[in-house]
Amino acid sequence: MLIVKSLHVFFMVTWFAGLFYLPRLFVYHCMATDAVGIERFKVMERKLYWGIMTPGAILTLVFGAWLMLGYGFSGGWLNAKLALVLLLVAHHVWLGKLLRDFAADRNVHGDRFYRWINEIPAAPALALIVYLAVAKPF
Repeated sequence: MLIVKSLHVFFMVTWFAGLFYLPRLFVYHCMATDAVGIERFKVMERKLYWGIMTPGAILTLVFGAWLMLGYGFSGGWLNAKLALVLLLVAHHVWLGKLLRDFAADRNVHGDRFYRWINEIPAAPALALIVYLAVAKPF
């Protein structure tokens, strides 16, 4: 089970790095003015989302379920943690929608919007998930 735990942590860190970095790329994409730069950001965003974030998210969920079933975790803390994980999955999907908007040149938001979503949605959820997993308060 140590290997499963290690893999779970590795893929979770990979996924979270993408959740934090993709909105930052969106900020830079909004600020780009030349066609070459805009196309470069489209490629970077697509590769991050589909090549790193999505596989990281899927494997995080797979190894997390494996750990949950293997250890037989239960309790209110686990339900709260799973609800937060579902919120992060929804955030991931929403970032994918924004990615599609950028790819089709339909972005309607400015760089300040993406600066706010760079940290605000994911950071509290991450902190609460770690707290629930470590402290198991209920």
